[in-house]
Amino acid sequence: MSSPVKKNILLTPGPATTTESVKYSQVVPDICPREAEFGQIMEYISTELTRLVADPDHYATVLFGGSGTAAVESIISSVPNHEAVIIVSNGAYGKRMCEIAKAYGVEYFEFKSPPDDAIDLAELERYIQSSERAVSHLAVVHHETTTGLLNKVKDIGELCKRNQIDMIVDAMSSFAAIPIQLKEMNIAYLAASSNKNLQGMAGVSFVIAEKSKLENLKDQKPRSYYLNLYAQYNYFVEHGQMRFTPPVQTLYALKQAIEELKQEGVDQRYERYATSWKTLINGLARLGLTYIIPEEHHSKIITSILEPQYAGYDFQSMHNYFYSKGIMIYPGKLEKLNTFRIANIGDITYKEMELFLELLERYLSSIKCR
Repeated sequence: MSSPVKKNILLTPGPATTTESVKYSQVVPDICPREAEFGQIMEYISTELTRLVADPDHYATVLFGGSGTAAVESIISSVPNHEAVIIVSNGAYGKRMCEIAKAYGVEYFEFKSPPDDAIDLAELERYIQSSERAVSHLAVVHHETTTGLLNKVKDIGELCKRNQIDMIVDAMSSFAAIPIQLKEMNIAYLAASSNKNLQGMAGVSFVIAEKSKLENLKDQKPRSYYLNLYAQYNYFVEHGQMRFTPPVQTLYALKQAIEELKQEGVDQRYERYATSWKTLINGLARLGLTYIIPEEHHSKIITSILEPQYAGYDFQSMHNYFYSKGIMIYPGKLEKLNTFRIANIGDITYKEMELFLELLERYLSSIKCR
């Protein structure tokens, strides 16, 4: 292996800190992505991603070049037909699904829920049943990285089953850490990406769905050309290739990341993340800082923290302080609360979280003295 790359600590919800081996797996001989050899690499990736959450004999992963939003947009633009979609909106990413639906002229109803508390499932069911329009799908974010709220997708899936509607799940920041099983959770379509808990590089997103549901999209009039879900699925089935040029080196990195996930194990990865999270919240308590989501509803993956009430506090200045130390942090996304966010995913352990807390204490002490 070549000389080590400087390791930055990304305490952000993605992209995440990657291993040396994932970084260097991109250094490969140039290859035309239309070669059968590269098609076999994509087939391996698709099958192994499917295997994490479903039976590859009955489900398939459809790969796209693009950020996670591309996969969500592919589902919302390709799947609903003439009936309406209910979109659960309890954070920035639920709101984004509404914006995507609006852009494509998909009829949708926004079910608003608090960003800091569990969804009221009884109220959601009443909302579905009182709709004046026929509803075919419900879309929800599994883990809302706006706050760290973990929505109860299994319970929502049971609700959807009772009401005979298909569930669309944005699992961008839960996939490959928080256990998911599509059949048991009644998930019809799942969207995720390469650069969060998979610990790969940014640039690949994907949709996982039952093959029969993908086949049923065949005669539906497409709203999108590039993000046409059926066309992308069918082209790979027939040719073993993506329809358009894939991010070749990024896919080599994803293959390596999947192999490393299989070595570590999904449960063990989540346990590592949870240990870092426990270190974080214990440190926040010691420093007198408050986080928003109660533990029983928390993902243990990203934490939205109320900004300290110090006269000298400024998020950008704090960001720059940490950036100078090789640590990246994220601003908040809530409109009515001033917050910043700390994630604990990627190739890090509780040791990096201890370092962050040590530096945070120094920073807060320095601005208190101003």
